[in-house]
Amino acid sequence: MRRIGIWSDWKRGLGCRPVRSGRPWACRGTAAAGHAEAFGPESKSAEEEAGVMTTLLDGHAGKEVGEPTYGGRNRRRLVLRRPASWWGQLWREALPSGNGLIGAAVHGAIGSETVLLTHAQLWTGGTKQELPEVSGTLAEIRRLMDDGSYREANGLLEGRLREAGYEPVRETPLPLADLKVLRTARAGFRRYRRELDLETGEVTVSWEEGEAAYERKLFVSRRDDVIVYELGARGGSVDVDLLLQPHEKGTASRADIPTYVSESLEITAEGGFLRYAARNDDGRDFGAVLRVVPSGGTLSHAQGRLSVAGAGRVLILVKLFAGGGRSEDWSRLEAELEAVASTYGELLDRHTALHGPLMRSADLQLGGEGEEADFTCTDEMLQEVYDGGLTQGLAELMWAYGRYLFISGTRPGGLPFGLYGLWGGDYKAVWSHYMANENVQMMYWHAASGGLSELILPMLDYYESRLEIFRDNARKLYGCRGIFIPAGTTPGMAEPFQTVPVIMHWTGAAGWLARHFFEYYRFTGDLEFLRTRALPFMREAALFYEDFLVEGEDGKLLSYPSVSPENTPGNYISEEGTFGAMAHAMPTAVNALLDFAILKELLTDLLEAVEDAEEVGPEAVLRWRQLLERIPAYEGNEEGAVREWLHPDFKDRYRHRHISHIYPVFPAYEVTRDSDPALFEAFAEAVRRRQVVGVGDQTAWSWAHLANIYARMEEGEQALDCLSMLARSCLQDNLYTVHNDWRHMGVSLSYGRAPVQMDANLGWVSAVQEMLLLAAPGRLKLLPALPASWTRGSVRELRFETGRVTFAWDLQQGQLEAELAAARPTDLLLTLPPGFRLAAVEAEGGDWAAGCTGPALPVRLAAGSTLRFTAKAGLGK
Repeated sequence: MRRIGIWSDWKRGLGCRPVRSGRPWACRGTAAAGHAEAFGPESKSAEEEAGVMTTLLDGHAGKEVGEPTYGGRNRRRLVLRRPASWWGQLWREALPSGNGLIGAAVHGAIGSETVLLTHAQLWTGGTKQELPEVSGTLAEIRRLMDDGSYREANGLLEGRLREAGYEPVRETPLPLADLKVLRTARAGFRRYRRELDLETGEVTVSWEEGEAAYERKLFVSRRDDVIVYELGARGGSVDVDLLLQPHEKGTASRADIPTYVSESLEITAEGGFLRYAARNDDGRDFGAVLRVVPSGGTLSHAQGRLSVAGAGRVLILVKLFAGGGRSEDWSRLEAELEAVASTYGELLDRHTALHGPLMRSADLQLGGEGEEADFTCTDEMLQEVYDGGLTQGLAELMWAYGRYLFISGTRPGGLPFGLYGLWGGDYKAVWSHYMANENVQMMYWHAASGGLSELILPMLDYYESRLEIFRDNARKLYGCRGIFIPAGTTPGMAEPFQTVPVIMHWTGAAGWLARHFFEYYRFTGDLEFLRTRALPFMREAALFYEDFLVEGEDGKLLSYPSVSPENTPGNYISEEGTFGAMAHAMPTAVNALLDFAILKELLTDLLEAVEDAEEVGPEAVLRWRQLLERIPAYEGNEEGAVREWLHPDFKDRYRHRHISHIYPVFPAYEVTRDSDPALFEAFAEAVRRRQVVGVGDQTAWSWAHLANIYARMEEGEQALDCLSMLARSCLQDNLYTVHNDWRHMGVSLSYGRAPVQMDANLGWVSAVQEMLLLAAPGRLKLLPALPASWTRGSVRELRFETGRVTFAWDLQQGQLEAELAAARPTDLLLTLPPGFRLAAVEAEGGDWAAGCTGPALPVRLAAGSTLRFTAKAGLGK
């Protein structure tokens, strides 16, 4: 098979290189080599020095994806030239490391460093109550709605719950502690860098001071559940005091530390160990044990702190506990830390043996040779996008960073990834619960196609383990069988705690989450999971719909009360003073399109699932088919846009951040340009009006959602523009996404604060993958929404249902090279980018349609077989 000149490692990268031309430490070129002279040069092979490049498929097909490099250095790196700087809440700009259970976020200060320590299982402040039986309220709500008294119906359920004394309070994550590193500067700092290596999870802070160079390195071990922190000096010494104390948000004037923490605090220091504990509001302890191992110098303790003087290097090991007893846990963790005999490097190797393969489960590169200027210091990237241009470097780095956050923030057997990841530093953090009216789902859109299906399981475990409570919710609130999942839940509260109509009347969470159960099966082929977990959950979701939905006079289904998250119909809200705000004044309606889109996908998946599982229940199948037949058709309004509510009493309102009613286009695959061009255009018109009319009403996650939708609609320029708007409005220096623009620049809604919300970080990952690959059931399309500026690039081992795909493209040369590897029997339609035709094919064990050279190609592959091909543009029809 003839190869084409597309390269696996292009001569480009991210980071900082010392420039000796009068502007030291200019941010261009290779990853931070800032202290190569102080800490030793990095060796490079002759091939790396010469910039030797090999073809993508020859070098990497069928192998583990290698470390992305430029000139032999890791380019997956955030490089910042200043410490966390958000006054009053420095944790918001810290650099995070985590292992899915414990987290550490490094502020990066030199004189008084703070490392925020967190534990995924440490939550506080909730007040749980027994959900009262109020199911009779549903009939009253419907009588009012039948009479057109929608406003009166809107608050009826909420009122009934209040009358019954039901006013629970949600719990929130509790920051565990701050690790403080105190030192006295002997001279002013220079050449400061704060870096995060995504390939290892290692955070580094380095600087020079006088004739000395200093470096602090930290990671959270996925193997050993320990925070590993090393302080080093060349030409000087490490002289520090180490403390553990309750987390301070950033200013001593308003620490917000709960009294039950401050009053139960106990800190001891002795024999190279620092012990910290406090009591949560449930009476159980949480805390940490820190061990110090200096190289040279002296170690002493006094007044609850450890002091190191004159050391060349200091190793610090920290273990955390939550929900235990301080005496027992201190003894246990001290013994575990005492047993650690490994060096920093050895511990890092143990950790990266687990972390690295997850990061490298898939990869992509945007750009090519000569485009290394895209890969600058992170703060320069942000300035470029703020000036209006989203570089390929930032687009790619945000893709990798989102995956890093996800991998570091959850793990099998743990909790799902949350809106703050593992690194929330607020007490009573706003919107810190699991919100499943879009946000939870967005954070998992990327995972299956990105080769991270194993990390979907914590989310599935979380909801599945609470089925009995969800059944109770359905019975007591609506008198229905099956499950009602409130949009918001926490680890300790699966009953509704947001009792407002916009939440209580939205019944789609279970159905929307069911698609993730079925998607896990589709991408893994795990029949046991399908039979024992996916099917039972999906059936419970369908059972609720069977009882909740009613038949209208025309024989079609009615869903009411019904909410289109979190929107109010346009004829039930005043324009003045509401647009650009969080208002959802009257969300209670009839037949939100989203209800039926979720139901249609759920029932369709159920029919496929029972066939695959060979569990034929004729009565259930008949009921599901009848429900499908009675779902009302989607409709267009007088402006040509699809209607958000399929009922004449409710008018569309475009100026709103939520756009979930586009569900049939994305995330579902129901409506496509090919399947129904007119209906597809109605959905497209609704999307365009949402963005153009309401640019000031968006949020970070809505920009990410729009980017995903445009990608699915194969409109790459619009998808890229949405990512650019997100980056300009809601991106912090450490690349955390926040809910809205705190600077009020007019391209997000105006809200009194800007909470960290990492759903947009992960929505970005999904959007980029959708732009480069459509992996629908039975269909695979390469480069479906490629922006014109992404002329070169490569994708490695993104997943489709039954295998993996690796490809590279060069539009300037009109070349494309790809490999499909089938993990299971594969039968799909492969579509090439517009204008491309096959040039050469090489199949190993597959059934390729010989002589088929058009843009849409049927592919049938046996398990374990591969298909390689090259395609070129301009070969004719």
